[in-house]
Amino acid sequence: MVGKKKASFRPKPKVNDYATIKKKQQQKRAQAVSALSKDHETQDELDSKQVLSDDDRKQQQRVLDIFRHAFSETLTSSTLTITLQSVKQALYDRDFGKAFGDPEYLEVYAARWSPTRALCYTSVLGRIQEHLELLSHDGTAPTTHLQKSQHLKILSIGGGAAELVALGAFLNQNPSSLSGSIALLDSGPWEAIVTKLTTALTTPPPVSKYASEAVKLSNAAMVDPSRLAATFNQQDALTFDKDSFPSLLGTTPLLVTILFTLNELFATSGIGKPTTFLLNLTATIPFGSLLLVVDSPGSYSETTVGKEAKRYPMHWLLDEILLRTEPENLNGRRWVKIKSHESVWFRLASEGLDYPIPLENMRYQMHLYRAEDAYQQQEDDDQESIV
Repeated sequence: MVGKKKASFRPKPKVNDYATIKKKQQQKRAQAVSALSKDHETQDELDSKQVLSDDDRKQQQRVLDIFRHAFSETLTSSTLTITLQSVKQALYDRDFGKAFGDPEYLEVYAARWSPTRALCYTSVLGRIQEHLELLSHDGTAPTTHLQKSQHLKILSIGGGAAELVALGAFLNQNPSSLSGSIALLDSGPWEAIVTKLTTALTTPPPVSKYASEAVKLSNAAMVDPSRLAATFNQQDALTFDKDSFPSLLGTTPLLVTILFTLNELFATSGIGKPTTFLLNLTATIPFGSLLLVVDSPGSYSETTVGKEAKRYPMHWLLDEILLRTEPENLNGRRWVKIKSHESVWFRLASEGLDYPIPLENMRYQMHLYRAEDAYQQQEDDDQESIV
């Protein structure tokens, strides 16, 4: 705005070395534990004590059935075991182009690893539901719990089968007044899989011709077609610049997810391109939007940087990029970290689940950020200090 004085910001710290900062953090933790740290330190313990109800088990089974019906031919194929071993080898070799570039490999991958991921992501959406409700209400607090027609918009970077099914399952667990749309962006050929899963989510599952009339009448889709919309764009996210993002993001607050993708980008592309990508995203994202990052925990998500090959945790690099870049370089935007867990277990029901391939529990880290107008926030802070 013309004549508007820019807010002043604290200068970036001169000491920006991971080892130094980590040492200081350890010293601080010895004296006091922050709220986020407390949250993290008790999370694994809480998860280990969690007992799934029968309703939880049924919900997990329903999600597994989506994959089983969508990929019935793949799961019953005589070549499944051989193809699965080839996909595993490609993943072990970090040959992501081979693992995700071939449609046959991709469908086997989706049938094997996406079910647990989808269940995990559904639980993550449940963890952040209070923040999602603000998104679906255009950033204003709802007067009632999702009673009026509301819409949740998601852009999923590196997204595919798991993200789509997670949204469908999340909508299923919420009132019919909530609908959702998800735009999936990835370099792999997910389009056919997205079509199959969208159909599986929005049409009643097949039932035996010998099923009772009561079963046939109660048979329903996981989510009504009017409540779920999905699109897929096959493109490398790292090729997007500031001019490309607005068409993806739109003008209203949304949820952007980067699920088990960011560490892969750091590992395969180095620090520069993913950093530019994150900053371009930040500079163009609508105020009030959320960024959800989920990835492998601990040493599984460390990145080697520089000639000295120093290893840095992904979440530390993420905070350095998002929280320490001056807002004036990001069109006045800044991120606020509102939720963080460095280690969380997602557990399947211990018994009673039926799926053709054995599935495992999984562990992850998650970080949730909200985009704010840095200048407006500074003005609000100044007004509060005057009062």
